[in-house]
Amino acid sequence: MTARVVAVKRHDKLTWVERLYVPKILKGLWVTSSHFIRNMKGFITGDRKDFVVQYPEQRVDFPDASRGQPILVQLENGQPRCVACGLCEFACPTDCITIVPGELEDAGIERYPEAFQIDMSRCMFCGFCEEACPEEAIVLSRDDELADFDRHRMLYENEDLQDPEALLKRRIEFLRSEYNPHGEATQAEKTRSM
Repeated sequence: MTARVVAVKRHDKLTWVERLYVPKILKGLWVTSSHFIRNMKGFITGDRKDFVVQYPEQRVDFPDASRGQPILVQLENGQPRCVACGLCEFACPTDCITIVPGELEDAGIERYPEAFQIDMSRCMFCGFCEEACPEEAIVLSRDDELADFDRHRMLYENEDLQDPEALLKRRIEFLRSEYNPHGEATQAEKTRSM
């Protein structure tokens, strides 16, 4: 495959009209005004062909691959699915996850997170935490509106991070299809079926 060579004329003298950039400014004004007139005409007649979302009232349905706030998956009994293994904390490149494990007596799981904190002011939504989790206990939700004026309110505790599995089903199904395209049972599904 051959590449096309483009010769750049760096040392050519510009005319005085080109040095004033008048033709380029007029071309930019023409493009801007044509878009303005087309949008204004569509707004007046109600025949809009552009993609505009009236933000607070209308929301965009993001694709399943979009990454938002990390959320802990909650079981039916209200407990998090997390077993406090610490893999998500270890995989996090910004060290925004903090887990304090605790042990349970007479329960189906032997460990649980006594404290699970995520500093959302440091989280970069990379998804390493959900990739590292063997129990599918932490997933990235579709919630991406996390702005706040106080940095201390960006520290989310265990209770703030939990959502029922039914609300996160779409993301969990996407992760299963993405990381397991052949439909084999994942490690989390094998341990739950035992």
